[in-house]
Amino acid sequence: MADKPKYVSLFCGCGGMDLGFTEAGFRCVAAYDIDKNAIKVHRKNFGDLGVILDLSTNFLPENCHYDIDLLIAGPPCQGFSTAGKRLIDDRRNFLLYTPFHLAKALNPKVVVVENVNGVASGKHKEFWDTLNSMFYNNGYYTTELVFNADEYSVPQLRKRRLIIAWKKEYEINGIGIEPIGKVSLRTALEGVENSKDHAPVFLNKSSKYYKIAERIGQGEKLCNVRGGPNAVHTWDIPEVFGKTTTRERKILETIMVVRRRERRRAFGDADPVLISRISSILGYATRSYFESLRQKNYLRKVGKYYYDLSHTFNGKFRRLDWEKPSYAVDTRFGDPRYFLHPEEHRGFSTREAARIQGFPDNFIFPCTKQKQYELIGNAVPPPLSRIVGEHLRDIFFRG
Repeated sequence: MADKPKYVSLFCGCGGMDLGFTEAGFRCVAAYDIDKNAIKVHRKNFGDLGVILDLSTNFLPENCHYDIDLLIAGPPCQGFSTAGKRLIDDRRNFLLYTPFHLAKALNPKVVVVENVNGVASGKHKEFWDTLNSMFYNNGYYTTELVFNADEYSVPQLRKRRLIIAWKKEYEINGIGIEPIGKVSLRTALEGVENSKDHAPVFLNKSSKYYKIAERIGQGEKLCNVRGGPNAVHTWDIPEVFGKTTTRERKILETIMVVRRRERRRAFGDADPVLISRISSILGYATRSYFESLRQKNYLRKVGKYYYDLSHTFNGKFRRLDWEKPSYAVDTRFGDPRYFLHPEEHRGFSTREAARIQGFPDNFIFPCTKQKQYELIGNAVPPPLSRIVGEHLRDIFFRG
């Protein structure tokens, strides 16, 4: 163990990135995060290495003097994620610079900073470019890598961007990591029913959610704003949302198309429609049908003249496909209103979510279910970080 390259982990979360680097032959000497539950999970799985610490100060405790080879960090991504509001002045965005400030203090040979791919798009790219420049102007070369997780044995659609910085004394031609292959969702979840902490929660057969789930096939979702073979519309499930006539369904389908194709506003992705426009397209009067659909809660009135669909969500009850990658695991993965098991009418257990992220069954999460989903969803997939770690070990630490 003594000759293994040593690393410190910043914003370690529950330890997804740490697990990968540990499996790649590195030794963790300390890990820091502000989340007490994350540190509790980290200490359960790595020993007494995790420390609760607010890293926004850019300082470690005074008694922490480490002789390390590697610094790894996964700063908060919420301000950069395209799934969020992407506020440019989100205070968490500035935590992206913390790995640089602590690299100056710890002087590692190599630094790895991980974040969502959105960190390098739009106005937010300034943060990412500044971090690159900070390293380069202080004795490090840098390179950027973008990973599609499903190409690296992680069965989910998850894209991540890394900065790898290394001391300029190392003259290398660059760093590239080729995809290694895909793993199906079926393979990832094989035998999960034998895991002692696999505790799936099934929908009640008398609930409306169960009736909806019955109508959603593999690869399909409940979606009123798109057509196509994978979209199941609310009017396709009359036992839950109410019966409609053939003409009413035709009107709803026409509104679904026109509201996106004929735009009036510069924002959003659709606009309410006029009754006269739908009547013109269909070739018959539709006012009475509009009023009927409003009463059935399929349509809502917008202002004095316009109407729009009442349910404009783009994908709830997404049922995963055994042979395709999962959506990115997030905090809602146990909620069947968002994600459905490929065959059973339920969401995913925390162990299934952990499997999809690449955590082994012996990785324990001693916290509440909701916190487990949060920590698992925010983690770097261990198989991905292991591949990065193995590559860096072979380049910089072969001796």
